[in-house]
Amino acid sequence: MEHFSVIIPVYNRIEEIRDLLESLAHQTASNFEVIIVEDGSTDRCEEIAGTYSSSLDLRYYFKQNEGRSIARNFGMKQARGTYFIFFDSDCVIPPDYFEKLNMEMEREPFDCFGGPDAADESFTNVQKAINHSMTSFLTTGGIRGGKIRLEKFIPRTFNMGFSRKVYEYVGGFREMFSEDIDMSTRIRIAGFSIGLYPDLFVYHKRRVNFRKFFRQVYVFGMSRITLKLLYPDSLKLVHCLPALFVIGVFILIILGIFISPWWLLPIGIYFIAIFISSLLSTKSLPIAFLTIPASIIQLGGYGCGFIKSFVGKILLRKGRDEQEEIRIRQGK
Repeated sequence: MEHFSVIIPVYNRIEEIRDLLESLAHQTASNFEVIIVEDGSTDRCEEIAGTYSSSLDLRYYFKQNEGRSIARNFGMKQARGTYFIFFDSDCVIPPDYFEKLNMEMEREPFDCFGGPDAADESFTNVQKAINHSMTSFLTTGGIRGGKIRLEKFIPRTFNMGFSRKVYEYVGGFREMFSEDIDMSTRIRIAGFSIGLYPDLFVYHKRRVNFRKFFRQVYVFGMSRITLKLLYPDSLKLVHCLPALFVIGVFILIILGIFISPWWLLPIGIYFIAIFISSLLSTKSLPIAFLTIPASIIQLGGYGCGFIKSFVGKILLRKGRDEQEEIRIRQGK
């Protein structure tokens, strides 16, 4: 049986880390250690971590603020496990997570793996609506672990693991946006196996309001172009769909205003489909209604960030210069 090192970077999230540690303390399998790396928080969680030191094999470290990737790399240097597991500090882990992981590793071991995320019953309706929007095939193409996908599965650090051998060969995370996609891409290029364990899910709280959610997905859209510059073949059609959505909706609204309201029909049909999908999935009318603005924010925010970065960095060639691109590729 493998031994896992759970590495959690934390920055000013006391309540979230309490819920995460509580869920880890109730796991049905115990072949893991927990490494918390406090990345220069002003509101430290050391005391909370200490309350779980008797129920978990837990070590706490505090370091100056340098970013979550540097914090994860610091945690890997302290780790004793044969595999490293990464959770975001706003995740809650189902009690049978490691029991399932042990069975999956016996059945089909991968060098790098990940699982999907879900919404727990305790989450707010806004969080549940955001979660559905982020996991629905109609809005993301299933790229975050859905059963139907338009792209190869890419593990992300809210629920990701890889072997010590991978770390020793590929190195650590780079301090950049979408660092987990960058890491997964480097692992794939190096020839290691990557797989999805569809039943190995975590509860992911995500953003608690739409304003913070917009900012998050806007940055996601911008970082996709950075990844395109690093890995020219990484940009797929599914990544461009939010930008096409923004452009298409803009054109349809103009046509609907100046030509005929019938041009607005495709927009209405699409959001009705999102509403029905959410209603069937969540069994909740309020969540289904909230999924509509969540989807608009997700697609619009990502699409606008993508378009801005595409125009600036691809068409106008502004921003990161060639020498900086080379430094990032080399991990410097």
